[in-house]
Amino acid sequence: MNSARSVPAHAPGEDLAASVPSADYPLSGQSIVCFAGEDWWYHHPHSKNHILKRLAQHNRVLFVNSITMGLPSVANPDFFKKIRRKFRSYLRWLRKVPEGLWVMTPINVPFYGSSVIRALNRLLLVIQLRSVMLLLNLRNPIVWVAIPTAADIVNFLGARLLAYQVSDKYDSNEDSALSRAVIRDMDVRLKKNAAVVMYSGRKLYEEAEPRHRYFLEQAVDFERFASLPPGTPEDIAAIPRPVLGYVGAADFYTMDVPLIEHVARVRPDWHWVFIGAKSNVVKLSAPNIHFLGIKPYSELPRYYNHIDVCVLPWVQHNTFTSYGSAIKVREYLATGKPVVISPLYEYLDTPGLKIYRSPDEFISLVEEALAQDMPWERQARQDTVRNCTWDVRTKEVASLFRQLLDGQDVGKAVLSCIGHRHIPNGFE
Repeated sequence: MNSARSVPAHAPGEDLAASVPSADYPLSGQSIVCFAGEDWWYHHPHSKNHILKRLAQHNRVLFVNSITMGLPSVANPDFFKKIRRKFRSYLRWLRKVPEGLWVMTPINVPFYGSSVIRALNRLLLVIQLRSVMLLLNLRNPIVWVAIPTAADIVNFLGARLLAYQVSDKYDSNEDSALSRAVIRDMDVRLKKNAAVVMYSGRKLYEEAEPRHRYFLEQAVDFERFASLPPGTPEDIAAIPRPVLGYVGAADFYTMDVPLIEHVARVRPDWHWVFIGAKSNVVKLSAPNIHFLGIKPYSELPRYYNHIDVCVLPWVQHNTFTSYGSAIKVREYLATGKPVVISPLYEYLDTPGLKIYRSPDEFISLVEEALAQDMPWERQARQDTVRNCTWDVRTKEVASLFRQLLDGQDVGKAVLSCIGHRHIPNGFE
């Protein structure tokens, strides 16, 4: 998702006409401003990317790239890489993408520990956002917040509805030097002021206060990954098989480096392939460990052609990762390939997954997958996520927002589409 054009010379209202209101769609003709927790230009698509590009077919949408949760420590090996990446995003500032929405990277001062700098930062952000909202004719928007640091500015945008999405255990984030107390304060304020708090993780939802909580389950581009196109990219085709594949960012706080090193050493004929960004903290080097870097989302299905087992080798005793909902696991399942993952709470009840709890069990499960994976097992894995599409999830969000705008009661009991537990959505 890196093709875009700059702000047009003609009237912005004319350009926004590409989003067509429809009486048949649950949410139509609205203005939506989303404060994302990621960056459109360089992150693997998160739930907001998938949902908002679909909502943009019927509504005016502004996707605000992450205003960050504060910088990492200068001593962090990833510090300067993150700074350079953010400056590249600043240079794009405001652009319309082919998916039909506008993407903005507001310039801000990411130091949230000082009240003076936070006040300056709030003024800087509000001026930019109000100006862009005027330019794009975004009036009285639905404001969708997915990052706690937006708490300081959401009350200055004339929102007709505030929705807060919680997709991580924010106060356990290890990628920021910002104090946990400041993050908790922002998180509490957003939960108090929001009309709905949407939890993207099962564990996050179950531990939340019932008031205004809503379980917004993750989903998958099923058709994209279920029917892999022919052809294999040269960089992965040159790697001997069997291949254990991991798709996504290899962050320092997620990857179980000792496990990967151990398996690479005792099974030298197995080749590990990592597709995505890599933290400088992750130090892995062996003849059978390969980092291929970031690939376009549209190209990922072709890479799966050469992967024999999809893996999620995340650390098992990290608070932040234990709350994760890892969309990549659903993409793995959609391919039909065998999937071996660490015991992530989100997926403990999910059919078709092989869950390990020790290096020896990891090796055993991979051996089992390589030796005797059957066609019916492939079909069963795909069936697990077949109905969990982003089209379905987007209509759910559209209906939720529509009901809230109309003052309706949206409390309901839902059944996770990949699990077996009823999860009550509660509104009080």
